[in-house]
Amino acid sequence: MDMHGAVAFAAGLGLLVVAAEMVVRGASRLAASLGVEPLLLGLTVVAVGTSIPELAVGITASLQGSGALAVGNIAGTNVFNILFILGLIAVLKPLPLHLQVLKLELPTMVGAAVLMSVFAWDGAITQLDGGVLLVAAVLYTLALIVLSRRETPALKEEFSNVYGADDAGTGAVAGQRAKYAAVLAAGLALSVLGANWLVSGAVDIARTLGLSEAVIGLTIVAVGTSAPELVTSIVATLRDERDVAVGNLLGSSIYNILVILGLTCLVTPGGVPVERQLTLVDIPLMAGVALLCVPVFMTGKRISRLEGGIGIALYLAYMLWLVLFRA
Repeated sequence: MDMHGAVAFAAGLGLLVVAAEMVVRGASRLAASLGVEPLLLGLTVVAVGTSIPELAVGITASLQGSGALAVGNIAGTNVFNILFILGLIAVLKPLPLHLQVLKLELPTMVGAAVLMSVFAWDGAITQLDGGVLLVAAVLYTLALIVLSRRETPALKEEFSNVYGADDAGTGAVAGQRAKYAAVLAAGLALSVLGANWLVSGAVDIARTLGLSEAVIGLTIVAVGTSAPELVTSIVATLRDERDVAVGNLLGSSIYNILVILGLTCLVTPGGVPVERQLTLVDIPLMAGVALLCVPVFMTGKRISRLEGGIGIALYLAYMLWLVLFRA
């Protein structure tokens, strides 16, 4: 393997993970200091913040002519989020589902995945398609604001424990906001640099190993850029804040398509080309995984250890198939 590519990929991935943490920390605390409710903050600001690596990689890859890597990363990340991460936290502790917003997030996740499949079918996701995805993101967020107000006090308290504003005197608020804004800006800047390194390294690795950029995007890039979601979800689960974990995962999966892919397509001249294998296999698989959540979530409103284990097994089988038959 080209060591230069491997080093660039590893350095870029490390930088993206650090940048995502800075973005989530800066954005969430800034929003909290401005009075945004913790529940809404966790389902929107944090969900988008943990997807910053996907955004940085998507835009960088598309502008550099590696659209297959960008689209593969979105599809691969969502499959990893739902099958592996959700499965893992269910294995750690079976997940009772209490969030009322699941009534919105579950169909939205399925709808977003189907919409991506439809847009990609002709071999490209255009700038117009990207605009439609962003409009859908705005509508989803508005609906989320309305539904979040109906959540139970216990759930609001759970999110407040994680994303509540720091206690501070009035005189310290302005200084805190400036600090949070600086952390947010630094995280965004580092994400751009990290994405450049990661994309460059991933393309080098793909060429050296004779792999397609789509497969690289579906595997190591997808798993790598999902690190913020993985860490956030495991920590929340171990703290018994499991509704936070589920809300973050579903929110990230939705915003990955509606915001991340939407922005990537919108800023890429001519839109993003999509490889035929992605349209025939991987994007429909992503939609299928989203659909699979419907009976799992609705059966007793609980994800059991067995269901979590099956999700992990399905993900590992998919990765094995990619390596053996798509390499």
